[in-house]
Amino acid sequence: MKVIALDSSGLVASVAIVEDEILIAEYNIQYKKTHSQTLLPMLDELKRMTELSLDSVDAIALAAGPGSFTGLRIGSATAKAFGFALGIPLVEVPTLDGLAFNLYGTDKLVCPLMDARRNQVYTGVYAFDEFDLITLLPQYVVDISEIVTVINQMGREVIFTGDGAPIYAEQLVSLVNVPYSFAPAHLNRQRAASLAVLAMKYIKEGKTVSAAGHSPFYFRLSQAERVKASESETAVLIRPMTETDVEEISIIESRCFSMPWKAADFLEMITADFAHYYVAELKGKLIGAAGMRNILGDGQITNILVDLPYRRLGIGRKLLEYMFKDLAGKVEMYSLEVRAGNIAAIGLYEKMGFKKVGARPDFYEAPVENALIYHWILS
Repeated sequence: MKVIALDSSGLVASVAIVEDEILIAEYNIQYKKTHSQTLLPMLDELKRMTELSLDSVDAIALAAGPGSFTGLRIGSATAKAFGFALGIPLVEVPTLDGLAFNLYGTDKLVCPLMDARRNQVYTGVYAFDEFDLITLLPQYVVDISEIVTVINQMGREVIFTGDGAPIYAEQLVSLVNVPYSFAPAHLNRQRAASLAVLAMKYIKEGKTVSAAGHSPFYFRLSQAERVKASESETAVLIRPMTETDVEEISIIESRCFSMPWKAADFLEMITADFAHYYVAELKGKLIGAAGMRNILGDGQITNILVDLPYRRLGIGRKLLEYMFKDLAGKVEMYSLEVRAGNIAAIGLYEKMGFKKVGARPDFYEAPVENALIYHWILS
């Protein structure tokens, strides 16, 4: 099995060729030129030096996101071109999974940090079970203080890596209260070799896509898109969830939570007389959902999710407000549970009038975290 891997998701341009268990070649550069100037010449140089026949390549692996909008598009276009030309599949590797895999075999937590600007980072939390990469907190975009809160609650030694680590080093030094360290220079940036090794595992599991079926995944909209979305708030449609929605909503759920509901779970709820579930739709695209169970007038909110690129646009509030209006006169009190480290969600609930009434220690898993209990009693 021979795989070419490309990573242009961040500051580093990286290309690698891996065959079975052997790294044939790797070319990394982080110096001034843009990826559009470097990626193809780097691959051409590796091809020449290793006498690579492209007909012998079985798959193209790439960092699928998050990352730089321009960098992801360049990597995506390059991978798709090779996929089409050679008639071979693509392997989409989450960017932060690849970055974490650089620290293969460590007994510490790994927390990649990619600068997303505006005091935010693309991040996640990983560990190794013997030598398998375990995702404790799937990659997402969040304020730097929020991921520090999660790390502190996990209570384990952690290694920070990625271009965001030096940028937010002062805040990490002042806020982190567990043992920590920073990955050394040869392991603290994206490496295509790590993507290639992970891709080998994905191929065995059948996790490939066609060149036509691939598109990069952005964890948030571009600034222009965010402005347009916020200005066209009336374009967001809230409606009851249907059976045709559950598959797509379950995919969004899996991007948002480490222990997501499956499509069958949503399907079971929307067909129950006591449950009420809603979706948010923007120009025909599902971007969020919310749902609850009405148990004798007690509205137990089970799900509130907004796809990552559409957060901080008021979608969660719109979903809840629609639910409250739709169930007016049928529900006397709403209750919900939220991770103690989910500062953004807590802020929304408290602004809407929810009051904290208790906590459940170590209620959540992956990562283990307290659940805060909130109630809202209708007057």
